[in-house]
Amino acid sequence: MSTPKKQSSRASGGGPDNQASSHTLLEGRLGYKVESALLVRALTHRSYAYENGGLPTNERLEFLGDSVLGLVVTDTLYRTHPDLPEGQLAKLRAAVVNSRALADVGRTLDLGSFIRLGRGEEGTGGRDKASILADTLEAVIGAVYLDQGLDSAAELVHRLFDPLIEKSSNLGAGLDWKTSLQELTATEGLGVPEYLVTETGPDHEKTFTAAARVGGVSYGTGTGRSKKEAEQQAAESAWRSIRAAADERAKAASATGAAPAVDAVPLTDGAVPTEAAAVEATKAAPAAGTAADGDSMGAPSASG
Repeated sequence: MSTPKKQSSRASGGGPDNQASSHTLLEGRLGYKVESALLVRALTHRSYAYENGGLPTNERLEFLGDSVLGLVVTDTLYRTHPDLPEGQLAKLRAAVVNSRALADVGRTLDLGSFIRLGRGEEGTGGRDKASILADTLEAVIGAVYLDQGLDSAAELVHRLFDPLIEKSSNLGAGLDWKTSLQELTATEGLGVPEYLVTETGPDHEKTFTAAARVGGVSYGTGTGRSKKEAEQQAAESAWRSIRAAADERAKAASATGAAPAVDAVPLTDGAVPTEAAAVEATKAAPAAGTAADGDSMGAPSASG
């Protein structure tokens, strides 16, 4: 289906003709014509509603669309991965149905340019906020469901999200770095990760920096537009560092018959770990274990 030329008007302004033209453009990208009043509501953020006398917002449609999206994605994962356990299916679904992923899909539709926003949100970059884009996309899916039925809504979800589902199926640990890090640190006996987060910048353009720490030791840092994004990046950095160290220990143990202990790879503030640093830190473990008086090589001392 050919896409009409984009109009320059914003959804928060303009008369009925501009609004109708804007809706036609969005419907062309969706592949469905949606009843006008329903589409208007799906695109009405609460900030616009409150500034214009308490109009109906898109929040009820968002609630409905969230359920439709979740059902279609869950059904797809269940049918295409018959051998995956429930926990892995849940990770896959979380990688697809989350605010960041939905916002990215919304950006492919240029959804932000169609949203009816209040002046306050408009002035603070609301058209590109992940939460607003994600909520509006769910509301649009809810509107398609009400107007066209489940089959049409499911077809829309498949067209928009199947590429992301396929990509997520190949991510492995990257499905959820925080969960993967917690599983790895438990396996290695390091303890439970914690995240120290700082933020900089104005309210509408904050940058978050997170440090992933385990047992008081920093293993990785990350930055992002949200706290969650920064923590995921920090978790990925820490996971790769600890995984590299564990792999090196396994190689050393295989070569010598030893079982070196897990040593922390501390970071100075703001430093980013590398696999080389993690590997170097673990090379000292066998030597330390050899010096232990009568104990098994590299075994950690009792905590009392």
